[in-house]
Amino acid sequence: MEAQKIVLAGDGRRLDVQLSEASGLTRSRIATLMEEGNVAVDGAVQKKAGMKAKPGQEIILTVPAPRPAVPEAQDIPLTILYEDADLAVVVKPCGMVVHPAAGNEDGTLVNALLHHLDSLGGIGGELRPGIVHRLDKDTSGLLLVAKNDAAQLALSEQLSARTMEKHYRALVEGSLREDSGRIEAAIARSKKDRKKMAVDEEGREAITEWTVLTRARGVTLLDVHILTGRTHQIRVHMRHIGHPVCGDPIYGSAKGAKVSRLMLHAYSLTFTHPRTGERLTFTADLPEEFRRGLKTHGAEEA
Repeated sequence: MEAQKIVLAGDGRRLDVQLSEASGLTRSRIATLMEEGNVAVDGAVQKKAGMKAKPGQEIILTVPAPRPAVPEAQDIPLTILYEDADLAVVVKPCGMVVHPAAGNEDGTLVNALLHHLDSLGGIGGELRPGIVHRLDKDTSGLLLVAKNDAAQLALSEQLSARTMEKHYRALVEGSLREDSGRIEAAIARSKKDRKKMAVDEEGREAITEWTVLTRARGVTLLDVHILTGRTHQIRVHMRHIGHPVCGDPIYGSAKGAKVSRLMLHAYSLTFTHPRTGERLTFTADLPEEFRRGLKTHGAEEA
């Protein structure tokens, strides 16, 4: 993949603003490219993002070819529901870590994506997929992946603007009295255990809506719609209202329902395609071990 040159005329605005609009890259990415000497105005290299180019001055942005990603591509089985030049929708299995990190250097979703995805355009200067939103290791289901900077920016903006809709299936402990509800409780890292998250009025806004699908023996199957994307949000919120997710090793109850996995699955995802403007919806069937957990407790799949 070769370096890309973008040529345009100054219009009096800040270079980072004008170049971001012209290239589809984030302003922070433009600032990095400028610091690395990749922007020239009338032939002179400019490294300050806040500089303004006068009307008529020639601006040249050079976007280097993406560097090879640090993680290795690995031939790991992966279900890809949809893929085009800009994005992919994949199904992450329970137990798979998304990003390589200490203790999980390989065997991750990113390793699998590097092997399976075609024509990666690069994210942030690296030849790698952009994970638009997160899923915990033990949560299965749909993940949206950007294949270039422009798609990453557009999809992330939808996430921030709450125009991307995400629904989960969650089997929780106990029987909820109401048929639906809304939880608005800020979440922050726990002051008692830094490995956990907790409801904390000083934390970041977190909103979760739930609807009962099935009530069964000591458990309830919910459709859960999250309007924000905080770490462990559904798990923390359900524990907060006294109905932790079944099989949760961190926030669950030792006396809870006996299941083989965390009973949380990213079931449906709706977003607007960043290039075509088409509104798309994808769903991922419940995995076999999730269905077995439902059957064990007499909960019907919905």
